[in-house]
Amino acid sequence: MKLSGAMVAGLALLFGLGTAPAAAADPVPESEMAQVLATNFQLPFPCGQSWTGNSSGSSAHQSWEIDFNRGSTADADLGDTVVAAASGTVAISAHMGSTNRYGNLVKIDHGGGWSTYYAHLNIRSVVEGQSVSQGQQIGTVGRTSAPGNNISPHLHYEVRLGTNYPSNIQKAVFNGVTFGYPAQTLASKNCGGSSNPYTPQEVCGAGYDVIDSAALSTEGTVYLLYNGTNNCVATIKAKSLGTATLTAAYLEVEGAARKTDSGNFGYYAGPVIASAAGKCVRWGGKAGTAVYDSPLEHCD
Repeated sequence: MKLSGAMVAGLALLFGLGTAPAAAADPVPESEMAQVLATNFQLPFPCGQSWTGNSSGSSAHQSWEIDFNRGSTADADLGDTVVAAASGTVAISAHMGSTNRYGNLVKIDHGGGWSTYYAHLNIRSVVEGQSVSQGQQIGTVGRTSAPGNNISPHLHYEVRLGTNYPSNIQKAVFNGVTFGYPAQTLASKNCGGSSNPYTPQEVCGAGYDVIDSAALSTEGTVYLLYNGTNNCVATIKAKSLGTATLTAAYLEVEGAARKTDSGNFGYYAGPVIASAAGKCVRWGGKAGTAVYDSPLEHCD
């Protein structure tokens, strides 16, 4: 469930928290409103990926903070895609190393006093004031921190309610279930807010990992995957599931003709696969009336 600003305001009235979130006091942790908002969060990684979170044997220094990794070596996760756990507005997109050791930090405000933090990013893909949708890429996993602080690549993730740090740090909730502290491995259900039974990995096949994604408004998400040799593009629908509607996915390797899968499909378009090792690609897709066309990118 995605909560609009109007819905948040309505919840605020319903639970006696004022006429609008901006004018209300910090919501009470574990209140009914808090739980409604918290259950909207998904894992901050692309649909289908499995990540292990740890709140104890890691660089997380406050209760309920989580550090995420999935690779078998220290640098395996460097550059992996990080996505928004829920829709909202980017409140911070800056290098905060000298301020709080978070390095490249993105903070997203979700309304009702809720916010999420994504720290140590290698690259930030969003700017302050930008509206983002659930599942939209906001950066990549990195190792940035304070000058001289040498850390291994990982995503440091926090959920906060209100402004009274550090007591405002809350237990993370993903797909309606509280994270299994101190450590748990989870598969991402961050699939554009849909109940589509297919993941991009299922469409493209074994060995492919999501390296980029783009929201197609609320109609679906187009994904770019890679298996070390080939790229694959799949468009996963979020609306009109099971009904044949115009859906498309394409992949264009630099110097080669564009490959496209386009038609009236019930759940997805693709896979569109091409050998792209060491070459730049253009990729994109369509669901409903929403279209995404990438620049020439991912050249390594």
